[in-house]
Amino acid sequence: MEDGRSPSDVQPPPDAAKPGGSLPQSPDSITADPPAVHFDDEELPARSLTGVTGRGVAVVAGLVAVLVLWQVFRPLAQGSQFYLIVFLAGTLPLIFLVYRVRGGGKDRPTVVDWALCALSLLVCLYPLNPATGGYNGFLDRQGLLGSADVLAGAVLLVLVVEACRRTTGLALPIVCLAFLAYAYYGGLLPQSWRVAHSGLDFAQIVDALFNSGSGFYGTPLDVAATYIVLFTIYGAVLDLSGASRFFVDLSVAAFRKSRGAAGRTAVAAGFLLGTVSGSGTATAVSVGAVTWPLLRRAGYPAEQAGGMLAAAGVGAILSPPTLGAAAFIVAEYLEVSYLTVLGWAMIPTLLYYLGIVLAVEIDARRFGVRAVEMPDVSARRLLLRYGYHFSSLVLIIVLLALGQSATRSVVYATLLAFALSFLGPDKLTPRRLFQALSAGVRGVLPVVAVCAAAGIITATTTKTGLGAQLASLLVSGAQAITDNPTAVLALTVVLAAVALSVLGLAVPVTASFIIGWVIIGPALLALGVPAPAAAMFVFYYSVLSEVTPPTALAAVGASAITGGRTVPTMWQALKYALPAFLAPIAFVLTEQGEHLLARGAVLSIVWTTAVSALAIAALAVATGAWVPGVGPAGTVARVLSGLAGLLLLYLAPLTIVAGVIALALALAFSWRRRHLT
Repeated sequence: MEDGRSPSDVQPPPDAAKPGGSLPQSPDSITADPPAVHFDDEELPARSLTGVTGRGVAVVAGLVAVLVLWQVFRPLAQGSQFYLIVFLAGTLPLIFLVYRVRGGGKDRPTVVDWALCALSLLVCLYPLNPATGGYNGFLDRQGLLGSADVLAGAVLLVLVVEACRRTTGLALPIVCLAFLAYAYYGGLLPQSWRVAHSGLDFAQIVDALFNSGSGFYGTPLDVAATYIVLFTIYGAVLDLSGASRFFVDLSVAAFRKSRGAAGRTAVAAGFLLGTVSGSGTATAVSVGAVTWPLLRRAGYPAEQAGGMLAAAGVGAILSPPTLGAAAFIVAEYLEVSYLTVLGWAMIPTLLYYLGIVLAVEIDARRFGVRAVEMPDVSARRLLLRYGYHFSSLVLIIVLLALGQSATRSVVYATLLAFALSFLGPDKLTPRRLFQALSAGVRGVLPVVAVCAAAGIITATTTKTGLGAQLASLLVSGAQAITDNPTAVLALTVVLAAVALSVLGLAVPVTASFIIGWVIIGPALLALGVPAPAAAMFVFYYSVLSEVTPPTALAAVGASAITGGRTVPTMWQALKYALPAFLAPIAFVLTEQGEHLLARGAVLSIVWTTAVSALAIAALAVATGAWVPGVGPAGTVARVLSGLAGLLLLYLAPLTIVAGVIALALALAFSWRRRHLT
């Protein structure tokens, strides 16, 4: 995101690494503690609060965590919107204390910060004010807000935009202001324009934001307050129990004897940490802090290593059981269980990591990577001693499969992780458990700001019908070029992919998905694309922004660790991730593509997955300029491999045959080139 960060800004804040101080190393530990980064991909660096202020913030965050856990088993009788009002009142004020006015500034809150904190508490609790009729009276005034209601809503609007700016930078607030301007001035547009509407006055806009189910208290904030915060608490508990160190140690031990051990370790550690992180940048920084010395000794250039770390880290947003925040919104928008979304993500995740592993193996040979001396610790011994850290992850899947809600499943998994911590050196004493609860809530603050701001976008599109109009324009643009239905769909998909990629450069992943879904989603649905395929397509291309220059935050974080140049690191990250990110196009182009979401007959799913894996391999050859087992790939071989990958991903019988032939020719050219030189 365009927030003006330098690479050094992305390093974890001092108090985020270990809220309770440094943890004791286990006797079997291979590595030092990876820094457990408790900031999201959508977040600017937080203050390192100490003293009375730090303790006060920790106490409030801990109380919010207790409220969140209480809500799972004893929901507030007044309803979900009442809970969201209380939740926002507990989290929005903290943002003004935890995050600076700008990226730099003092580590202590200023007078302005305290004033905004108090003001946000007042306006967040305004709907519950007995003097104005209380909660029920506030709801009764929907569409008929008084002057005091409009003033409170307007102040909350300004505070939400400012909170979003503090946590994510300027881009998303500018987008929100653009939507507000459209809502207010759209009536002045020529009515012959498709995007024109009748116009809304300021009171109507505030009513839609402040007192409706599509504004501040809409689905995005509901997801943040009921799902995401529970998973961030779970991740904090699991991390403080020593799981992060175990995952990295296991990755190092598993590949210690191979030439590509350093690269494989980075990828495996990224995947394992990603299962509980859900944050690409945090995972890239955490893994990089431990594995960069190994990668350097193996001979990887700094930019190449940084790209690998960034790509592996972004996989955290795609890795079950804790996908990125947008995945929970997918479940809510499509009204399916979170387990269903996990099922849709399973095969694409495997394809994503297959692409990275192939790229790692190619680079190991291309750069002449050498074997490095790895700690001689048995992976089997580590599994036997600390393998219990996997138990809570497995429990989430089992409980979801048994029909438990995602919220209860993650709470039970958190309790199990807490209990199992007493089997190792990192016991979660009451003090450290409270630190984990507090860290979990602090970790969700930027997501709260983004989701509340996203309410501005969803309310505007709902109130004005903008989403349907823009979707119609997108389809009409494709139809103006061709009237062939297949070509119209293909062109619309390409335009949508480009639009999502560009959108992701400016706004965080969660906001990018929400905007993409309300604008691009209807266009894909209108062309007959099934809702799951359309939603996952938008989701994956929203995530792509994390490795797309010029704002790839995961690459910025990785380059801060390796010391490599930032922009070349971004291009290397894109090279690693691009093959797998072309796979989502297959979701929407053909009926067979939906099998990649594990929808359909088992044999069809297996066959489609195998063909897609071959396509990913072909694309890896094209981007890596190397054919495993043969040698360097020349220009002709790379072009043929790229063409083969695209043909195979179309998943139609004729294109599959053509793709196999193109790939065979690429191999033949490479083999001939090797034996003639």
